[in-house]
Amino acid sequence: MENQNKNGLSDALEKGASAASTIQGAIKTGKAVAGIAKGAAVGGPYGAVAGALWANRKTVVKIIVAAAFLLLLPVLFILMLPSLIFGGLTNGFASGNPDIPILNDSTAIVENANSISFSINSILAEGVEDVMARIDADFAASDGDGMEVINPYSGNLMSNINLFISQYCAAKDKDFADVSLADMERILRANKAHLYSFTEAVEYREYTETDPETDETTTVTEKWIIYTIVYNGEAYFADHVFHLSDEQKTLSMDYALNLSMFLGDGMFQGLPADYTILPSLGDIRFTDGLTEVVYFNQLDEAYAGKPYGTDNIGGYGCGPTAMSIVVSSLTGETVNPVKMAEWAYDNGYWCKGSGSYHALIPGAAKAWNLPVEGCTAAEPQRIVDALSSGKLVVAIMTTGHFTSSGHFIVLRGVKDGQILVADPASYRRSQQEWDLSIIVSEASRGAAAGGPFWIIG
Repeated sequence: MENQNKNGLSDALEKGASAASTIQGAIKTGKAVAGIAKGAAVGGPYGAVAGALWANRKTVVKIIVAAAFLLLLPVLFILMLPSLIFGGLTNGFASGNPDIPILNDSTAIVENANSISFSINSILAEGVEDVMARIDADFAASDGDGMEVINPYSGNLMSNINLFISQYCAAKDKDFADVSLADMERILRANKAHLYSFTEAVEYREYTETDPETDETTTVTEKWIIYTIVYNGEAYFADHVFHLSDEQKTLSMDYALNLSMFLGDGMFQGLPADYTILPSLGDIRFTDGLTEVVYFNQLDEAYAGKPYGTDNIGGYGCGPTAMSIVVSSLTGETVNPVKMAEWAYDNGYWCKGSGSYHALIPGAAKAWNLPVEGCTAAEPQRIVDALSSGKLVVAIMTTGHFTSSGHFIVLRGVKDGQILVADPASYRRSQQEWDLSIIVSEASRGAAAGGPFWIIG
């Protein structure tokens, strides 16, 4: 047994050393860590390198301080996220079973990532309260007659949560054992005054007063101070809170991209920058399948320019639009893409600059009391049976007929052995019939939250 442990550890360290060299080289040439990790991500969101180390983590942790810090540092940085999510590098096991690691449990990863998102958003809200208190104090000490506060972030707390996570992990450097959500919360909360600042401008406003007894009017001039709240940005935090070196900044930016890709879609859901907004499509129903489907298009002029977090629905809203189609078709309640995007953002499913976390699909289905089951690409008969019984199936697609990156679509029925779809980005594709083999072969292989298919209804 001891020799087996040594051999397993040796193999893990060799893989770790190779990966460390590769990752360091990629960073030096400006490539994202995500590009490397994605190539090995067949078995789960962190790939073969992290998996090899994780399988031997108890032994690795014991010897790492003495033998392998410098060698494995980049790989350990990849492992810091599960440490952050699961509360410790050696404690990430399935509930009730201390022998089964849950590094590749996509549902657990997304749920805990959402917890981190909620936590950071809460601290951002505290940051707004803090800057408002500073504004009140500034006005109280001024000679102004009135004040006005412009808050561009009202209802839309701007942040790149993945970058916050990455900067925090980079700042921990070699102290990977101390990485935890509680520690990150402590640091962010202690520095919430750094999140927002404000600018001020003076404006003199005139108005007239009429004496009720004499009917004489006089002009009164008041001094108003106009305050504008400013989000300082993650770059400011990198310098003034986490105090990152240039190398750490590079690493954190690359790792943030990695998180956006793996916790978002595995590939970006954003459409090309030159996408075309469509004239309003009006009220469209598809009736050629067993279930009548209410159709929405993210590029419809009624929705495309509306916000999805700090992005917009047209460029990044395929996830909310797909769930608008599903919920509106199966519940009788019309929930358009604007409402669904707001719900998705409020509940932590928006992934800045990348689209939506995969957990949006089962999360929204459950929120509207719709039964939902995950389904793999190896179960095509389940998909056909579900569609033949009137259920809808949401699919996350990768490069192919539906997208050049990543994209949610709705499978809405079966007709003459072909699959009917409702594509949130294409009315034309939604009118076509599709071979099931195309859909199965182009479905994402790195889907989280039970995907790449979700049977709903």
